[in-house]
Amino acid sequence: MGKPVKSLLIVLVVAFLAIQVVRPARTNPPVDSSRTIHSQLQPPPEVARILERSCIDCHTNQTRWPWYSNVAPVSWLVANDVSEAREKMNLSEWAKYERKDAEELLEEICEETSKGGMPLPSYLLIHRNSKLSPQDVRTLCEWSKAARERLAMEPR
Repeated sequence: MGKPVKSLLIVLVVAFLAIQVVRPARTNPPVDSSRTIHSQLQPPPEVARILERSCIDCHTNQTRWPWYSNVAPVSWLVANDVSEAREKMNLSEWAKYERKDAEELLEEICEETSKGGMPLPSYLLIHRNSKLSPQDVRTLCEWSKAARERLAMEPR
């Protein structure tokens, strides 16, 4: 191996080690079970299982942070994805949504899963058991439609 190649490798290793110092926040805020989607909408067991298997890591405050979420630059991507997902829809904080917002989120659950946008394809590369089957998508869509209809019937 020539001197320029060795120098480049040393620079790359030092740079890799240096970026490990920049640690993103990997938080799991406390969960008040009375405010979760499970408490608020009482999804049937099959829907709860799908949500647990395919949505919990990004769309709740109960993220299971895998080992690679400690290694930059992947850690930055994972923390950013979780932060954006929680901001968009947080199943742990479902009670904070106004009825109209909750109805829209329920509709988006069906839309995003139907078109294959959720779970994220990048997430599925490592978490293959999170992949939704066509039956899973039908189950989520039927449930989300029924939940929207129930919300619409509630007095304001």
